[in-house]
Amino acid sequence: MSPPGSEDRTEHTDRFAASLTDEGRYRLLIDAVTDYAIYMLSPEGIVTSWNPGARRFKGYEASEIIGEHFSQFYVEEDRAAGLPQLALETAARDGKFENEGWRTRKDGTRFWAHVVIDPIRTETGVLVGYAKITRDLTERKQAEEIVIRSQEQFRLLVQGVTDYSLYMLDPQGIVTNWNVGAERIKGYRADEIVGVHFSRFYTQEDLDSGLPRKALDTAAREGRFENEGRRVRKDGTTFWANVVIDAIRDEDGKLIGFAKITRDITERRAAQQALETAREALFQSQKMDAIGQLTGGVAHDFNNLLMAVLGSLDLVKKRLPEDPKVTPLLDNAVKAAKRGAALTQRMLAFARRQELKPEPVDAVSLVRGMAELLERSLGPSIVIDTRFPISLDRVHADANQLEMALLNLAVNARDAMPDGGTIVIAAREQTVGKEHISGLAPGQYICLSVQDHGEGMDTATLARAAEPFFTTKGIGKGTGLGLSMVHGLAEQSGGRLLLNSQKGKGTTAEIWLPAMRSSQDANAGQPDMAAAPVESPRAGRLTIVAVDDDSLVLMNTVAMLEDLGHQVLEAASGKEALEIFQQHESIDLLVVDQAMPRMTGTQLIEKIREARPDLPIILATGYAELPADAPANLLRLSKPFSQTELAKMVSDAIAQELSKPEPATAKVLKFRQP
Repeated sequence: MSPPGSEDRTEHTDRFAASLTDEGRYRLLIDAVTDYAIYMLSPEGIVTSWNPGARRFKGYEASEIIGEHFSQFYVEEDRAAGLPQLALETAARDGKFENEGWRTRKDGTRFWAHVVIDPIRTETGVLVGYAKITRDLTERKQAEEIVIRSQEQFRLLVQGVTDYSLYMLDPQGIVTNWNVGAERIKGYRADEIVGVHFSRFYTQEDLDSGLPRKALDTAAREGRFENEGRRVRKDGTTFWANVVIDAIRDEDGKLIGFAKITRDITERRAAQQALETAREALFQSQKMDAIGQLTGGVAHDFNNLLMAVLGSLDLVKKRLPEDPKVTPLLDNAVKAAKRGAALTQRMLAFARRQELKPEPVDAVSLVRGMAELLERSLGPSIVIDTRFPISLDRVHADANQLEMALLNLAVNARDAMPDGGTIVIAAREQTVGKEHISGLAPGQYICLSVQDHGEGMDTATLARAAEPFFTTKGIGKGTGLGLSMVHGLAEQSGGRLLLNSQKGKGTTAEIWLPAMRSSQDANAGQPDMAAAPVESPRAGRLTIVAVDDDSLVLMNTVAMLEDLGHQVLEAASGKEALEIFQQHESIDLLVVDQAMPRMTGTQLIEKIREARPDLPIILATGYAELPADAPANLLRLSKPFSQTELAKMVSDAIAQELSKPEPATAKVLKFRQP
């Protein structure tokens, strides 16, 4: 059963549909369309109908526009070009006209229109007018313009970048575009490189290893490839490049090419390498300094022990009768102790704490004077080739120590050539500027070099070559202190030891020492007539204060002095020494150690000289360096010392004091307590 009233509605609908003609149905359809302007034109282009869509975005009411020519919708420049008439003629001839362009509204504003004009003909083919459909595409046009503008801005951006090479590759690696930065960095113009495979920029080694193909495969597989390496410019020169390759895919994920960005980082890499070199040099310097501090401390303590051993052996040997069973053993012990003393001197040399006697040295004459020593030391299988310039400035160095250093380097060179060969000893003058990275201060230097063509050293061995006790020689064939001693001598003399070596090609050791100009050394080394040495008289029985915090050294020093016939008052510290001076007025000489806790030797000397400025003093030390405020003209006795050396130093101290003029007044003995 149908709902009440349904029969009436159905009947009404049927009556309405029946009342519509075909023309009525089309009119309803066209009037319902508001997004399109649909209207008719006469064969001459006069508007004959107007739908609501046309009224909505063109702004004219039907009464205002019907009977007007449709050309008034066109912009002035299109009317002047005859575009409206051309559109009608094209539609009549081709059966359709379609295009896009600017059109005007009633209020004069413009909109972007898509226009279709179709001719209307009778069954016999007579043209009776045109059907015109217009759609407002202003928003789409604006969006397209934004995209185009964005693309143009991006193109300008890419072309404006000069520090980066930005370009595209197709999936096979062919260059498809080229920016200004690429031309600047790589040297190719766009017309020279577009269409060429990007592998042209790679070195032969990279081409042989297949790196270009690997780069594209990685980018395609992982989305991105990045690395650094050498690339080739158009002129054949190479540069260090940072390269990034990104895969480009369409909306469906299909690979359509690659974006490639290359940056020339040659300068940055050079700066980084220079920084790394400087850091490595600083680290090496700090390491060697730390080793030097440790080595110097050990050498100092060992010096004290050796002094006690040598001194005691010397005294024992003097007091024992000759015994064929005992005397050789004592002699052997003395030789062993002296060998240990030589080792400590090398350790102190490395630590830059040995006592040097610098003077102007003619390096050429020094090497020539060593000829016989070198030939005897190196053996018949070694040929010595010297290469010196005609003239060479002198160096400021300890001649004996420099001779020993050159001998050490020559022996090392010989050992590197077990089958014999030629050792080249050369010298040259060179100016060192601020940019020099070897650690040398700017100035003039003489470089003494010893070169062999032997086994050479690898990088790891070369880095440790100058470390104390490091050696590649067999057990018992080297102490590992030879290069350490040379290093210390050069550093202490204001220079540097530089080693250059390649495995299988040999080694060159260079000692750089400050050069002395002629004006500097004209008077150097000449005897000071005002300070001509006084002949050392043999000292009689003296009252001597001996001060040392090491009981073994103190006992040994006292024993040697007493054996020489002197009266000795011993003190284990500076405080005890001051107390002795308060209690005894007739003291003839002070022998004091430098490195003591709470009061050093130089601090004690300063206090003593306040009351006894004329007192002869001997400073015994194993170190070369003294505080900057140390008293001038101190007599220094290097540890370990023998009884003979001690006796001579005592005589020299007394002679030095006797050569001074008598003081006008004498001071009362009063000391500040520590």
